[in-house]
Amino acid sequence: MSDASPLFQPLKAGAIAMANRIVMAPLTRNRATPGTDAPRAMHVEYYRQRAGAGLIVTEGSQISRQGQGYIWTPGIYTDEQVAGWKKVTDAVHQAGGRIVIQLWHVGRVSHVSLQAEGAAPVAPSAIPAKTRTYVEAGFTEVSQPRALTLDEIPGIVKDFARAAERAREAGFDGVEIHGANGYLLDQFMKDGANQRTDKYGGSIENRARFTLEVAEAVAKAWDPDRVGIRLSPVTPANGITDTEPQPLFEHVARKLGELRLAFIHVIEGATGGPRDNIPFDYAALREAFGGTYIANNGYSRELAVEAVRSGKADAIAFGKAFISNPDLVERLRIGAPLNEWDQKTFYGGDERGYTDYPTLDAARAA
Repeated sequence: MSDASPLFQPLKAGAIAMANRIVMAPLTRNRATPGTDAPRAMHVEYYRQRAGAGLIVTEGSQISRQGQGYIWTPGIYTDEQVAGWKKVTDAVHQAGGRIVIQLWHVGRVSHVSLQAEGAAPVAPSAIPAKTRTYVEAGFTEVSQPRALTLDEIPGIVKDFARAAERAREAGFDGVEIHGANGYLLDQFMKDGANQRTDKYGGSIENRARFTLEVAEAVAKAWDPDRVGIRLSPVTPANGITDTEPQPLFEHVARKLGELRLAFIHVIEGATGGPRDNIPFDYAALREAFGGTYIANNGYSRELAVEAVRSGKADAIAFGKAFISNPDLVERLRIGAPLNEWDQKTFYGGDERGYTDYPTLDAARAA
């Protein structure tokens, strides 16, 4: 029952006014409409239930067919997808919330069955990820990728910018670029996946180039104070590695700060795992960026309060706890116990394990 008031101070992340400093992290749930990858009615209810968050970051949403790596994930590149998301943003806004969409290209973390005409997934280099993906038959090894050619890269940058424009049409308050967890931007930044010898490979500046080009293009497509980015300097997620993450990510953060983006959203440590897997100075990263810093990964109520109170972070993102607690913000405010999540219903399925977790009020009534 410790004082949680630091989490309940308002915050301005760029142009996005947050009522509190609790962020709903992006959570892949694989429930989009089969065939169109558009959000449907259950998405509207799911996000509406969680509108008490100071900011909702949606599940990763592919910017193109090529950017898809898992079955039944939503997109943000067709009219039908935009229309589905518009219903979501309307519901969240009517409930008093703020919501941004995460723009996603998975790169090599995909499968030929998800790509147009069974094409190989793309990557900075033809190095397969040591991971699995989720297809209609269940979890399976990812496919062998091919290296992007120089003349293909500008097209992907344009896809990110166009997705930001579509997000604006759909009524979002902004966008978060997915630059984390071993997906395409992370693959270009980290030397374990990027073995290129052209202007996108080798030095830190070259490996950061693609991420910065995407951020600049998205910031031009929409105002930079409506654009954030997610980073994961030391996570091993999806088989990603880098030999010197500290100078790499300080360089990236400094350049992103020069663009005056709304926020960086940082996974501290191993995604869903230990926070201290590899030593890393997150305070230096925050200082290099100079703007709003959202911290993520393994935060309890007590750790979150202390991080905001001490100034280590401006806001804290919670992931799995939001799956099973639609009223997580209120539970954190009063120190109430949390519902346990059912991991069997994380990926795919219907409303069960999605929109049927009880709120405190519902539990008391029962």
